[in-house]
Amino acid sequence: MESGQKTESILKSRTGRVDFVDALRGFAIMSILLLHNIEHFDFYYFPPELPDWMKSLDRSIFSVATFLFSGKSYAIFALLFGFTFDLMDTKQAQKGRDFRGRFLWRLFLLFLFGMFNTIFYLGDILNVYALLGLAILPVCRLSDKALLWVAVVLLLQPVFMSQFVYSLFNPNYAPVEISAGKYFGLAALTQGGDSFIEMVKGNFTNGKIAVYVWSWFNGRFFQTPALFMLGMLLGRKKLFVHNPASDKFWKITFIIALVLSLLYILFGRELIGLTQGFARRSLARSMNSWYNLSMTFLWVSILYLLYKAAFFKKVLNKLTPFGRMSLSCYVMQSMLGAFVYYGFALGLYRYTGATYSLLIGIVLFLFQGWFCRMWLKTHSRGPLESLWHKLTWLNYEK
Repeated sequence: MESGQKTESILKSRTGRVDFVDALRGFAIMSILLLHNIEHFDFYYFPPELPDWMKSLDRSIFSVATFLFSGKSYAIFALLFGFTFDLMDTKQAQKGRDFRGRFLWRLFLLFLFGMFNTIFYLGDILNVYALLGLAILPVCRLSDKALLWVAVVLLLQPVFMSQFVYSLFNPNYAPVEISAGKYFGLAALTQGGDSFIEMVKGNFTNGKIAVYVWSWFNGRFFQTPALFMLGMLLGRKKLFVHNPASDKFWKITFIIALVLSLLYILFGRELIGLTQGFARRSLARSMNSWYNLSMTFLWVSILYLLYKAAFFKKVLNKLTPFGRMSLSCYVMQSMLGAFVYYGFALGLYRYTGATYSLLIGIVLFLFQGWFCRMWLKTHSRGPLESLWHKLTWLNYEK
């Protein structure tokens, strides 16, 4: 009887809303918005007529934003995607229901949201999450230890590391690879054009190919499912809930992530430079994914520890509305970004480097913040979140 009560208590503690998670998700959506703006929403163009001092400032801002957010913000989202699955799965388990079938339907709906988002933005990650989210289904009933091992194997980038080892013994190994840059370039022709229809066609053809090829060669086909699994483990262990055990975990995580990130920054390029040929390329791909992983956990641990302080908690809670409406905000960003930068509308890509684009991003961020606060005054969920929720539980017997 005591064991059953304990299990029920654990289940209940894992199904409540965690304020820090909403703030963390809000931070991720904010950083994605700012990064996408300086990238012109995957339409990389650097206005040649800007003065030299502005070009220098643009390069600095672009480098800093890339260092801080590129590859990290999406990873935070992936962690929270897994965390949310665990939350929903646990809640259904309390009711004696298997959530996996409903989750499969939920992934299909997410895929459709991604297809809609692709109309405006070729770099959509919703489709990628929907497809790679299938990896959760065969592992979600594993023990914590087994799930961790599966995640670790995926994080080791088995394909790239196998190629690395093979290349060491076969220096002439040089497989033919598809160029993501080629397809990004073809998509850019329609992004800069004056036809909305042609832009959409480009997003769904060359754009989709570019994104999937780029994602593969940047290790995301292995890293993303692994992050889903780590997010599930964080949910199971209640490590986003502030308590002594969680505090200790994130302090240790901060130290480890900081050390690993510094080691890569100081010695990563030198280590990669010791190799040659395809071995160098494979090692670079693997190490870059590991670096982004360590930086991701560095960000999460810093934000978790800051959230304990009243002042920073108050500041970070300003991002909570974004977190509660992250899907709506993400799609809204794509629509606004396409309108602001692409050739069919305002076409500001012609005039804005990273500096001006960052300022535009801040304005859009403030606008989205206002919209989220106004919306949540009268609604419990964002517009797309509400639609996703209603369709997820369609024909659900209570």
